[in-house]
This record gives sequence, C-alpha cells and structure tokens, in this order.
Amino acid sequence: MKLLSFCPSSAVSISLPDFIIFFIIYHIHKLESAQFSVTGPGHPVTARMGEATVLPCHLSPRMSAENMEVRWFRSDFLSFVHLYQHGKDQYGNQMPDYRGRTELLKPGIMDGNVSLQILNIRCSDEGQYNCFVQDGSFYEEAPLELKIAALGSNPVISVESHQDGGIRVVCQSAGWYPEPKVLWRDRRGQELPSLSEAKSLGDSGLFETENSIIIKEHSNQNLSCWIRNTFLNQEKESTVYIADFFFPRVNPWMVALSVILLVLFGFIGLTVYLFKIKGKHLGEINDLQRELDWRRNIVCPANVTLDPDTAHPDLVLSEDRKSMRWGDTRQQLPNNPERFDSDPCVLGCEGFTSGRHCWEVEVGSGRFWAFWAVGVARESVGRKGWISPSPKGGIWAVEQCWGRLQAFTSPRTRLPLIWASSRIRVCLDCDRGQVTFIDAGDEAPIFTFPPGSVPGERIRPWFWVGRGSRLSLCP
Repeated sequence: MKLLSFCPSSAVSISLPDFIIFFIIYHIHKLESAQFSVTGPGHPVTARMGEATVLPCHLSPRMSAENMEVRWFRSDFLSFVHLYQHGKDQYGNQMPDYRGRTELLKPGIMDGNVSLQILNIRCSDEGQYNCFVQDGSFYEEAPLELKIAALGSNPVISVESHQDGGIRVVCQSAGWYPEPKVLWRDRRGQELPSLSEAKSLGDSGLFETENSIIIKEHSNQNLSCWIRNTFLNQEKESTVYIADFFFPRVNPWMVALSVILLVLFGFIGLTVYLFKIKGKHLGEINDLQRELDWRRNIVCPANVTLDPDTAHPDLVLSEDRKSMRWGDTRQQLPNNPERFDSDPCVLGCEGFTSGRHCWEVEVGSGRFWAFWAVGVARESVGRKGWISPSPKGGIWAVEQCWGRLQAFTSPRTRLPLIWASSRIRVCLDCDRGQVTFIDAGDEAPIFTFPPGSVPGERIRPWFWVGRGSRLSLCP
C-alpha cells in the first residue's frame, strides 16, 4: 500500500511504514524542541509580618508543570525554600526556617501556575528568591524580591519632665518594619521640630522608636504624634492636650534664692573638684599606662592560619592558609562535624585559653559592596544550620554589610565607617574575657566587647566571607 504526499510541484508516493516513522520522528522532535519561559511579577512583592503571602510565578506559554521540577530557592540552589519533584513535594533538604510554612499552589499547576505561598511571614524572609522550573534537560528561572512590612502599635504619648522652660513630651511605639517615619504636628497639621529621636531593633527584628519634643505654654499645647510605614503607606496617630497647670511657674524671690544657692554650691563644688582632679589625673595616667603596656606586650602577634576542616564549601582557601575568598562554584568537601554547612565561615587553627593575643586581617578599604566579618568564636560554636552571630551564639565580631560597619551585639551596634585603613587588628585578652578591634592604620579603637564578655573556654579566630569578598591574614 502507498500513500501520496501533497507537494506543490508533484505527487511523490511513499510507503505506509515510512510515513509512520516520519510522523513519529517529527513529533518526538517537536516535543524535544518545546520550550517555555518562567515569569515573575516584575516588581517587588510586599508582605505583612505574621500573615501569609504568595510569590507569583508561572510558565509562558501556559502548560502543565505537573511532571516538572519546581524549585524555589534563595542564594543556595541545594538548600531550597520549597521543592516539587516527581509529582510531589520534597522536604529533605528544605531550609529549617521554612519548614511547615511553605505550600506550592497546586490547583493551578496544570495551567503553568507554580506560585509559592509562605505562611507566618518573618523579617528574615525578606530578600531575593528564585523560581526555577526544569523539564528534562531544559530549564528556566525568574528572580523575585520580597519586602517585609509591619504596622506597629499605636503611639503612646507621655509627659516626662520640665525642661528649658517647657515640658518634655515623649512618643513611643514598637513593632514597625522597616524603620518608620515619626513626626510631631500641631492642631493645624503643621510639622513641629523634634528634640531627640531614637530608633532601635528589638529582639524580634522589629523597630522600636522614641521621639521627644519640648512644648511651651500657649504655643503648641494640642499636638499629635504621627508614625508612618512608607512601604504600606499607612500611619498611626495619637493626640494629647497639655493643660496650663502642668507648665512651670516662675517666682522672682525663688529666682533670687536659686541664684544665691547656685553660687554657694558652685564654690563648694569647685573646692571639691580641685581636690579630686589630682586623683582623677593620676587614675587616667594609670589607665593610659595599662593601655600602653597592653600594646607593648603584643610585640609578636599570634601566627593565625585557617583550618580547612571547618571551611564552608563555598570558601576557597589559599595554599598557605592565610587568605580566603568566595568561590565561583561549591566544592565537593566531606561534611565532617567540624565544617560550617550553611554560613560561609571558617575558624583559625589556633585556639587560646589564656594570655593576650592579637592578629591583623586585610579587609579591603571599606568598599560598599564588600560583605565580611572578623572576630572570635567559642570552639563549641554551632557549625550545622544557620548560626546566631552574637555573643549569645558564641561569636564576638564586627561586620561590614551594605556599607555599614556594626558590632555583633544584641541588638546590633552601628559603628561609624570613617576609618581609612584596610587592616583590622583583633586583640583577645583571655584573662579579662575581652575582645578589642583596632584600626591597624592609625591605632584608633573601633569597638570593644566589655570585660567578662568572653567565657573562660577555648577561643578561636573566626571569619565570615560574603559573595565577591576576600579576607587575608597579615604577616
């Protein structure tokens, strides 16, 4: 039996088996060449703290992803946020912070909808995500940015004390993210200048704010404290009225008596001060002498080398074990108990239990994009899973992140990034339980953890190297 193929020029006959083989090969080739793209929202997704949010992602053109691999991850491809593979969810290597909080929206998977829902949003969820879809040997991915926002508590206004001929009024609120904007307004809505403003991160990672203002009688006794979340474009407001009798009253006789008493006590105070100033100068001289002795005693800094058994697989160590950098690809290294497996950290080989020791680290010159941290850690510091970079977690260090220099206190202590040297000297006093960071260029102090902060156990040098950064131990 033969069939005719319809060609414009002529009719050519082919056998039925040849036609069937051609048909099969054509469709296999068509299936193998089928491609798709992965599309995200194209703009940051904003989510509220404690609520659920959906990270949108779909295939274009729309096709079923039921038999494909769908992987949501952040910076580490293997340590995923959520994985759908072989027709079901896989939780084996899921990041611990996301366990029990993620769900792939499967009702739309037949139409190429591979969106991810995250429950109970936290501050740590903020940042970059990747939606990765693979079918056979073909794959595509799309990036997505998640921003977190939290609307804090209603402002609490309190009258604190008399100051500068008026009344100091304070406005307090907590539970905001990101850092909120705080304003004082009068009854006509006009902005009033603040006396002071303090904002800090609480243990939950949310901002707490305290703002004060001085109110004079018959000026702005009716005022409002207004706090705004710029991400959510929402605000909270509280209003207070300060009655006249709260303001201080001035009596001429009391003013005269105050002046006389001020002169009398000033004379007495000056006499006492002259007697004490000598002792104070002696104390300052002794403190200075101790500091000079401390620095003179460190004639030969500790010869610190890096311990490869503790190095994260993303870190590449030099042959002399004196420098480290972020590698282009993850190394295949044994997952021994000493190795950091989640954070890009490495310890020094040397451990100290007594005495004074110091070493210098080349950190660059304060480049905005550099990400690094240097300091010390307990030998028993956790190596598996995400670590807690703080004294409570067994780490005493300073870091640079997005152009900001800060100390690993709880909450973080922001430090001025004004030093021009590219070297930091780490000084460990085991006997006093104290760690000091010094600018090795001009000997200016950077930060000191107070005496008694470091426990009496074996302490080792600790380093953290971010993507694109490099640290070197100085000879």
